[in-house]
Amino acid sequence: MKQVKKKGRKVMFVFLCILMFFVCFVLGAGSKFLLKPSWSKKYEIEFTEKTGTLYTDLSYGDNQANKFDMYLPANNIRDNYGLVVYLHAGGFTSGDKADDKQILSWLCSKGYVAVGINYTLFSEENPDANVYTQSIEIRNAISRVIEEAKKYGYSINEMAIAGGSAGHTLAMIYAYRDADISPIPVKLLFGAVGPSSFYAEDWGIYGFDKNTDEARQGSAGLFGVMGGIKLTSDMIENGSYIDKLKPISAVMWVNEDTVPSVVAYGKYDKVQPFKASQRLLKAYKENNIDYQYFECSHSGHGLQNDNKIYKKYMETVEEYLEKYMPLD
Repeated sequence: MKQVKKKGRKVMFVFLCILMFFVCFVLGAGSKFLLKPSWSKKYEIEFTEKTGTLYTDLSYGDNQANKFDMYLPANNIRDNYGLVVYLHAGGFTSGDKADDKQILSWLCSKGYVAVGINYTLFSEENPDANVYTQSIEIRNAISRVIEEAKKYGYSINEMAIAGGSAGHTLAMIYAYRDADISPIPVKLLFGAVGPSSFYAEDWGIYGFDKNTDEARQGSAGLFGVMGGIKLTSDMIENGSYIDKLKPISAVMWVNEDTVPSVVAYGKYDKVQPFKASQRLLKAYKENNIDYQYFECSHSGHGLQNDNKIYKKYMETVEEYLEKYMPLD
């Protein structure tokens, strides 16, 4: 009887860990700059006919969520265009490409073909959706995006990929894991507060760094759901889970050929562990990547308490776009 109760407590702990992560991720994604600073207006473009043409809900696959919005710049005189994909936040369980209309409009106003892509969200209706399946959907979407742009007279020859929170994770996976098989060269990655790795010792904000079976059960449950694989407490203890999570661990794909990257993280993030971002920073340094890493030392997942640093992050994104995807 005691064993049954103990097992029940473990199951409940795992469930609560998973629930807490997804709820916090969704809440954190929506908290950034509720009171927006004046400088941010530069990146809040109202899309008009002078900006370009917007095509919504274009299909790239068979699933209901396999849709993308494409923002084509009004200037259609160049031989080739750069593509910037921006993936939405929402804790892998919510969000929509329409949420990023302002930044996509801004990117389009600069002269890029800008695209927001939806992906199948993890939910009661889609229990098999996970970070890995979402990353495959994004990978499959890129070719379709290029084909669709060409139909309207926009030939795409290079791309950047970006996102916030969950979208940042998916963007990193594409830029680092899938760059070699991308139909066009990936020139740049930028984004904020996306998990890049799943080492249990880094996830102390959920108690996974503790040397207890309960902690190992919790990390096995959460990481297993995110990766769409079966993990056990023993795998966490002996470390074999690490390689099994490689398909969704962007940091494990960083090498000397990794694209230039601009990222921002909050030191007091209670959703995505800051320690994991330090692992990413180390990988950038060890592989001599052209990177800019912004530490928001007073902020959590929303980066809302470091206005000046976030402004510098956005300015650096502009600089890197101009450097690696010039519009001339």
